[in-house]
Amino acid sequence: MSDTEEPKAKKQKLSKKERKKSIGGDDKEETSADAPTYEERCEAINILASPLASKKSTKKAHKLVRKATQSKSLRRGVKELVKGLRKGDKGIAILAGDVFPIDVMSHLPILLEEHNVPYLFVPSKRDLGAAACTKRPTSCVLVKDKKVDKELFDLLVEEAKAYDPTSKN
Repeated sequence: MSDTEEPKAKKQKLSKKERKKSIGGDDKEETSADAPTYEERCEAINILASPLASKKSTKKAHKLVRKATQSKSLRRGVKELVKGLRKGDKGIAILAGDVFPIDVMSHLPILLEEHNVPYLFVPSKRDLGAAACTKRPTSCVLVKDKKVDKELFDLLVEEAKAYDPTSKN
């Protein structure tokens, strides 16, 4: 009986590998063909997302988030972002514009302005989660320090301060 069970186990292992390969291949095809454009994502944003980043700035923000994730200088999600602000973390906050219900993160822009942390809105929480290397969509992230990519960080901070209503005084 052990002789018959052994080949079955090997066949199952091979079929699992084949499944993983076929699933991985299908996902890549779907994401490239089925991904909505920037304009389609902008149609789904809520009323709170007033300092929305441009298409070019959105790509730069996602690139910065990806680099910050690799260097572990990132806080993901509303709870972690608020905890980081209470502890005194500085940096730039990137918020998703398509979060529903709005009450989940309606307090964040005011809190960020009180702590003098610049912030930007990007159109999609799904893309922000993908940039943060998670499978789940992420509503907001805080890039903590300038060690990630100083030029990109400074560029986004300048754009965020240009959008920020408190810095125009």
